[in-house]
Amino acid sequence: MYAWIWRKLPFGLAGKLIGSALLIAGIAALLWYVIYPAIDPLLPFNDGQITE
Repeated sequence: MYAWIWRKLPFGLAGKLIGSALLIAGIAALLWYVIYPAIDPLLPFNDGQITE
């Protein structure tokens, strides 16, 4: 899969490096701002309680 993406990116080595960095940044932003906030209520990490 990664080899296929690498072959499809244009503009030689420099363009491929920049393009792959932009793809990684775009996927990270999508996860950070859309996916993780959507699944946050379903995760058990906010249910911490301290009892005596």
